[in-house]
Amino acid sequence: MKHPNDGYGTVERQESSDFPPAIPAATVVLLRQNHSEPEVLMLHKNQEIDFGGLWVFPGGRIDNDDFNGTSDLNIAARNAAVRETIEEAGIEIPSDDFIWFSHWTPPPREGRRYATWFFLTSTEDEHEIRVDGQEIQNHQWINPRHALQRHSSGEIDVVPPTWVTLYTLAQFASVEETLTTLKSRATRTYETHLGKDTDGARITMWAGDSGYEDWDATQSDETHRLIMSPDGFDFQHSAVEY
Repeated sequence: MKHPNDGYGTVERQESSDFPPAIPAATVVLLRQNHSEPEVLMLHKNQEIDFGGLWVFPGGRIDNDDFNGTSDLNIAARNAAVRETIEEAGIEIPSDDFIWFSHWTPPPREGRRYATWFFLTSTEDEHEIRVDGQEIQNHQWINPRHALQRHSSGEIDVVPPTWVTLYTLAQFASVEETLTTLKSRATRTYETHLGKDTDGARITMWAGDSGYEDWDATQSDETHRLIMSPDGFDFQHSAVEY
């Protein structure tokens, strides 16, 4: 059975050349310092639309207008991230300080899939978040560790890129530490492969995992994977430091 928290389809090995290319998209991971702990802005998607019911970061597909006279997809991604944050959360965040810290591509499959630029930034201003009540139902500023706990208890639903991003953020005690550390790292690229372990749990694997190249989750000498069992997510990453 497909795990309710991923949308990746079959665990059989698929070739990218057999499917349409992923649609370029961008998202903003917006942080603020709330007293002694960092918080991140999350939005709750309408149950009836794509990615319905999920908690996400503001973002969406890159439109033609986002190129604004340039052919540079990285610039268009920044423009899209700014635009989508205005549309979904009602706030304008300048892209000058964006940190492109990760890029995510789902496994090849039928239907729409998005190759997404993840930009990290922060705000010290008191923003009034305005959601439309249609596509976006609600919002919350939440500590990343608390978000992971809520996911573990079944209170919220997130997809693997969101979960791993929250896990990454949860390693830091402040917004300043988060920004400083992730700015010093190279952008991490996640080309997702999918498999099952010997217990039948669905597993997403990324570069560095022993089973990554062969799409074989039973190979686990070195790990960079998210195990998505019915009891919750378990991130194993002996091959990559977080």
